[in-house]
Amino acid sequence: MNPCYRQTHFLTSAARLTQAPTDEGLEIAFAGRSNAGKSSAINALCDHRGLARTSRTPGRTRLLNFFETLPERRLVDLPGYGYAKVAQDLKRDWQGTLTDYLERRTCLRGLMLVMDARHPLKPHDTQMLAWADNIRLPVHILLTKCDKLNRKQSNAALARVRETLREFGADFSAQTFSSLKHWGIDEAHDRMDDWLAMPRR
Repeated sequence: MNPCYRQTHFLTSAARLTQAPTDEGLEIAFAGRSNAGKSSAINALCDHRGLARTSRTPGRTRLLNFFETLPERRLVDLPGYGYAKVAQDLKRDWQGTLTDYLERRTCLRGLMLVMDARHPLKPHDTQMLAWADNIRLPVHILLTKCDKLNRKQSNAALARVRETLREFGADFSAQTFSSLKHWGIDEAHDRMDDWLAMPRR
């Protein structure tokens, strides 16, 4: 594990892009369905169990949550998408904020797209891939909860996702990941290091 990520701390939350930190430096955004394990992935990558709030109720992340790793280097936990029980007006509101962030944030260098390895490439996931491709935003997919699959199933899920990514550019990649078992941490860090121009281990 790159020790720099252990220094990550909560910076601020923003309900609107205008409330976000100054658009300077480098950022990585984390997006995914509300039950894909996004907050748990951030916590595992930073080796900090309580950094990003996890909940038994999907859809609780309704703000842009900014975490600072090093000065001018940040991770951003975006509102989860695709959770049906959230009121439609509220869903439109926070997904509008997500749209503003992804399309207008100039310091954004890459998107970590979190998918449950047991249910990858749901419609909202494929829409996010197409959207990122359209705005030329690099994407790295974390196929989470791989500890719930055997090796054959995990490899099959990864192969399926990588086949889908062939229609996109070279800046789209994927890996298996488990927050619980801490599988795939170093591989994810390699991608994050490149985007954030982090000091090497």
